[in-house]
Amino acid sequence: MHRQSMTAYNAPLEATRTDTPVPTGTQVLVKISHCGVCHSDLHMIDGFFDMGDDKKLDVTGGRSLPFTLGHEIAGEVAAVGSDVKDGINIGEPCAVYPWIGCGECAMCKTGDEHLCKTTHHLGITVDGGYASHVIAPHPRYIFDITGIDRQLAGGLMCSGITSYGALKKALAYNRGGPLVIVGAGGVGMMGLQLAIALWDGPVIVADIDPVKRDAALAAGASHVFDSSNKEARKALFKACGPADASIDFVGAESSLNFAQSVIGKGAAVIVVGLLGGKFSTPIPMFPLRPFSIHGVFVASLGDTKELLELVRSGKVTPPVVSTRPLAQANQALDDLRHGRVIGRVVLEV
Repeated sequence: MHRQSMTAYNAPLEATRTDTPVPTGTQVLVKISHCGVCHSDLHMIDGFFDMGDDKKLDVTGGRSLPFTLGHEIAGEVAAVGSDVKDGINIGEPCAVYPWIGCGECAMCKTGDEHLCKTTHHLGITVDGGYASHVIAPHPRYIFDITGIDRQLAGGLMCSGITSYGALKKALAYNRGGPLVIVGAGGVGMMGLQLAIALWDGPVIVADIDPVKRDAALAAGASHVFDSSNKEARKALFKACGPADASIDFVGAESSLNFAQSVIGKGAAVIVVGLLGGKFSTPIPMFPLRPFSIHGVFVASLGDTKELLELVRSGKVTPPVVSTRPLAQANQALDDLRHGRVIGRVVLEV
C-alpha cells in the first residue's frame, strides 16, 4: 500500500510504502478513495496545541514514525476478518468512523465511545487515511454511504459530526433568536448548512476574511459580520438582537471573546475550534448574565448515523469541496494552514 507519511514533526509528509494489511478477527480492510484534510492534521504535524501564555500541549507521544495522518476516510470494503459473518459486503461504499475507544468502559457502553480515555483514533493515534488502505477494528465503525458522494462522506466523519454535535447542544437554547457561527472555514460552513436546516431563527456568520463572509452569504447565511471590526457586535445586535447561542469554530482568544459577547441572557457558547490561546471572563458574570460554555469533541456513533440520514434525505446542502491527488497532500495542508481553502479540501487516492 502507498501512503503520505509523517516521518518527522514540523516537516513535510513523505511518500512511503508498506505491505497492505490483512484483516483478522473482526477487522475490516477499507480501500480508500477519498480522505479529507482537517485543521487538526496541522496540529499533529506541528506536534503541539497552543495553550496560551506561551504554553504548549505536546502531542508527539503515543505514535511511532513514520505515521499516517487522515481521519476523514471514505472508500469501499476490500476484505474482512474471519469473525465478520454478516451485515457488511465486499465492495460496499463506506465511510469509516475514526473516533475509536476501548469498547468496554462505561463511557463506551453508554454510547460515548469518542470520549473514551483509551484512544485508538484513526489518523491521530493509529495510522489513518492518507493512504490506499486502512484497517477498522470492527464493522460497527463502517457506515454504508450509498446515496452520498464519497467526496463529502469522509468529511462527515469529522467536520460533519463535529458541527452536528455542536448544533445539537446549541439547539437546547433555541428560542427563535439568532445563532451566530464564528469562523467560516470547512467545519463552520458545514455547521452553517446544518443550522439552515435545523435552527429556528436567523443564522449569522462572523469571520475576519471577506472572501469567506461572501461564501457564507452565498451559502444562505442571514447576515455576515467582520468579527475583527469593533462595531460588529453593535451592528449584529441592531440587525438581529442577541443570540440564543453561538458556536466558535475557530477556537482562538479573539473568536471566543466575540462568540461570548454576542449572546443574550440564558444563552450558550459552544466551543469547537482548536486554534489555541486562553480565555477568561469575570466570574460574577456567570450568575448575573447568566450563560453557559460548552466544549464539543466530534460526536457519537449514534449521532453519526443521524447525520448520515439527514444528509441522505437531501435536507442539507453540501459544502463546497475541492479535490487534490494524494501526492499533493503537502500543498493541501499548506493551503489550509494559510487560509486559502474555501469549504473542504479532500485528497483522492
